[in-house]
Amino acid sequence: MSPSDNTLFSAEKGFPEEKQRLGLYPVVDSLLWIERLLSVGVTTIQLRIKDLDDAQVEQDIAAAIELGKRYQARLYINDYWRLAIKHGAYGVHLGQEDLETTDLAAIQQAGLRLGISTHDEHELAIAKAVRPSYIAMGHIFPTQTKQMPSSPQGLAVLKQMVDHTPDYPTVAIGGISIERVPAVLATGVGSVAVVSAITQADDWQRATAQLLHLIEGKELGDDK
Repeated sequence: MSPSDNTLFSAEKGFPEEKQRLGLYPVVDSLLWIERLLSVGVTTIQLRIKDLDDAQVEQDIAAAIELGKRYQARLYINDYWRLAIKHGAYGVHLGQEDLETTDLAAIQQAGLRLGISTHDEHELAIAKAVRPSYIAMGHIFPTQTKQMPSSPQGLAVLKQMVDHTPDYPTVAIGGISIERVPAVLATGVGSVAVVSAITQADDWQRATAQLLHLIEGKELGDDK
């Protein structure tokens, strides 16, 4: 079901608004990482589960949503929109390839926020037509955490896409290391999504503290 032929979906209404700057936005693949990062002050996070059986997926999503509520965090569930609705998630994140098969009306009617991935100006236009809560842009640099059909955008293209998206919160993602964060932020993007910069760091707590400081001006464990 695409947005254009979903008669119950209201593009005019769109999805609930999100704050303009989401700050540090880790994307992690396990309940363990959700709990670790929420406990040290991360307030925006995405659960992107891979390679688990259906029963375990639902169990982990339900538990992650409860953790998100406990910490009053912005927890987005990647892809599993039915389970996100069932368990009352804060939001859902979808790739472009998911838009054709997702019941956007169901997500909208449940009151969940929606984030959408984009990789170029064409996909940016598709995302805007849905009026999501935020728009992710990437991948900015080469990345090993996910097979990508597109080429890295680089900072110049990121800045151009951010400039063309003044009415939505924006998120940069893809190969962003701690060292690259200042240059990414200089494009005007409102949030920085990271994966391996935290999960593959020698000291994840130190890496998280550095990222929170660079992106949000916070110290590890600060209140929101």
